[in-house]
Amino acid sequence: RGFSRAVIARETPARDMLTTTKDSPLEIEAFIHGALCVSHSGQCLFSSLVGGRSGNRGECAQPCRLPYSIAGGRDKNAYPLSLKDLSLAAHVPSLIDAGISSLKIEGRMKSPEYVRDTARIWRRLLDERRGATPEELRELSSIFSRSGLTDGYWTERIGHKMLGIRSLENVESSRALTPFGGITKRVPISLLAVMKKDEPISLTVFDDHNRITVYGDVPDTARTAPITREMLERSLTKLGGTVYTAVSFDAECDEGLMLPVSRLNDLRRRAIAAWEEARIPLRHTSLPHVSKKPSERRIPLRSAVFYRASQIPSEAHAFFDRIFLPLFEAERGIQGIILPPVIFDHEMTAVKEQLEKARELGATYALVGNLGHLSLATSYGFIPVGDFRLNVTNSETVCALEELGIKTSILSPELTLPQARDIGGDTSVTVYGRIPLMTVEKCVIREIADCDACADGNVRLCDRRGVEFPVLREWLHRNVIYNSLPTSMSDRQGALRSAGLSAHHFIFSTESIEEVKEVIHAFRKELPLPFAVRRF
Repeated sequence: RGFSRAVIARETPARDMLTTTKDSPLEIEAFIHGALCVSHSGQCLFSSLVGGRSGNRGECAQPCRLPYSIAGGRDKNAYPLSLKDLSLAAHVPSLIDAGISSLKIEGRMKSPEYVRDTARIWRRLLDERRGATPEELRELSSIFSRSGLTDGYWTERIGHKMLGIRSLENVESSRALTPFGGITKRVPISLLAVMKKDEPISLTVFDDHNRITVYGDVPDTARTAPITREMLERSLTKLGGTVYTAVSFDAECDEGLMLPVSRLNDLRRRAIAAWEEARIPLRHTSLPHVSKKPSERRIPLRSAVFYRASQIPSEAHAFFDRIFLPLFEAERGIQGIILPPVIFDHEMTAVKEQLEKARELGATYALVGNLGHLSLATSYGFIPVGDFRLNVTNSETVCALEELGIKTSILSPELTLPQARDIGGDTSVTVYGRIPLMTVEKCVIREIADCDACADGNVRLCDRRGVEFPVLREWLHRNVIYNSLPTSMSDRQGALRSAGLSAHHFIFSTESIEEVKEVIHAFRKELPLPFAVRRF
């Protein structure tokens, strides 16, 4: 599909990074230094659903950096979701040997000093093809860190030592860096201004290879102080905020004319912007965008996922068309399985063995949460259904999934009702359940509770306002953090029908059998649920 490079998940351990680079037909880019999300890449809805700022759209409010305790108990770790910043500086030879094509340093909202000093150390390590010394690691930590740096995901030493917060000492260390002195090497350009009576003023930017002209306002007749060539040069060569320097300036200027300085500054800014855009080579211009519409139509359907089989009452089999259980909880009598949200290469053998067992038990459908799941599911004869983790938010994504073989999918829970209505295709909306907010590789439960509480499924994170978020064990001791309350559309089914949203999806996580029965009854009678909040 035209991709030449893929950025691999930052949670990937070294052994799986080697497998990926060896087998991938694409270039691999790896994240090697900077801030870590505690949630698996692309699997966080915490900021969006709790704070209204979508991490999927670059607006994360960083709820993981806030303090939490175990609900009903004492603090075991006040910041169980806050990870130290990543650094793989000690593993440079391994990164080079792995055949990684591009190394990614995170610099979002960082200072110029951070960019300068971190890139300087990494450049030296790469040139010398060696890992960082203890002194260099301390220097990287002093530039910016949260109680130090971690390589826990890479080395698979995933534990308490990965946690850290931004302490006062860390802040003071960053402030002590030598201030950034500005750009020292600038790109030379030449400028030509033409200001004629009754004609729009123009500014041409050029070098030996490129030339661009931008037009401004028609100058007025000067009443007192006409613009001179020197005034034009002073305004139009003021490039201090850019990477450019004017090596030459020329002007053709009629006498007796004037323009406000603000209009000259605007002309300069637009000219530089146009110059930069013109210098960026366009790629794939032979592939114009063509808007598509889904070919499939929405089929009325009720589907549900359950965390455990013991939650499923007999009424559920009559009410739901499809019931899904986690792959490693599969049993006879259910229609589908849910693939684990995260599967590393070294875990694949166990997953494949369980897929064979699930087919023998009669499961037909597989809920897939990423594109890597697709071939895995279809190779064992399952019909793939797109989970909400695919972040479907528009019609063209639905079309792309259809072309890949995913004919039905569940829309993103970030959508409003009108947005969901307008997408079309054989899509469904989540009408009940606690939305999973994070999939976490670093076990949260060990930080705030114990293994007995984990097995019982009674662990809840409590934030500063006393709001509780259930934490459930995922396969291989990963954790999933769920929203504090289930959302429900039980009393708004008329609005769903009016919007043409006839396919409904339910999520059951912490509910007892009796609570599941109550949900089914409320949806049958279109009654509100006292323990849920409305969606849409």
